[in-house]
Amino acid sequence: MTLTPEVLTGQTRSHLTDVDGCLMHRDVMGDFLNLKAAAKSAGFELAVASSFRDFERQQLIWNLKFEGQRAVLDDNGQALDISTFTDREKILAILRWSALPGGSRHHWGTDLDIYAKNLLPEGVSLQLEPWEYTQGHQTPFADWLTDNLTAFGFYRPYQKDLGGVAVEPWHISHRETAQQYLTALTPALLSTVIASSAVAGREAVLAELNWIYSQYITNVSEA
Repeated sequence: MTLTPEVLTGQTRSHLTDVDGCLMHRDVMGDFLNLKAAAKSAGFELAVASSFRDFERQQLIWNLKFEGQRAVLDDNGQALDISTFTDREKILAILRWSALPGGSRHHWGTDLDIYAKNLLPEGVSLQLEPWEYTQGHQTPFADWLTDNLTAFGFYRPYQKDLGGVAVEPWHISHRETAQQYLTALTPALLSTVIASSAVAGREAVLAELNWIYSQYITNVSEA
C-alpha cells in the first residue's frame, strides 16, 4: 500500500479498481463483493450510491455550499439560511454533512454509501437521509448491515453522533484499510493541500484546521 499525499487527499486514482461501475480501493474489492453476495442471499440488492470521490469533486461540492448555490442542511435535514453566517459558521455547518476537500474518507476508496436498490419504492429517489434507514424503506437493510458488516471487514464510522459529522447509517468503511489512511493523513499534509487549492473560505479553514481535524476527521465511531 502506497500512502502518498496524492492518494491520501484524492488527487490520484492509482490505488483504485472498478467494481460494477464504482471505483474503490483494490484491497476493499474482495470483502465488498462478499458483502454484496451475502446481502443478496438475505434478499437485498446492495447498490452503491457513492464510492470514490476525488479532490476536485469534493471541492466543487464544498464551494457550491459555501457560496450558497447548494443547500446546507441542519440536523433535521432542513435548509439553513447561511447568507448571514461568518466564514467560520459556514464551515461548521457544511462539515456536519460534507467533508473538507482533502479530508474526505471517500478519497481513499475505502468508504462507500450504500443502499438496497430493491427496497427503494418505484418513482422515489434516494435522499441519503437518516430517516430512510431508521424508519423508512431502507430500515430492513440497515438492520441487516448492523448484524453483518463486521463479518466482512466493514463498519460505520458515523453510526453515532460524536459532535462532528452527523449520523450516516448508509456510510460504510473498510476498517483495516481506512485506518491506515486515517493514521497517515496529518494536519500538516492537509494544510499544504488546502493552502494551494481553490477551496472556498480557505483562510478560515486553515485557521481552524487543527480543530477540524480532531472534530470532523479523526472523531469517528470505533465499532
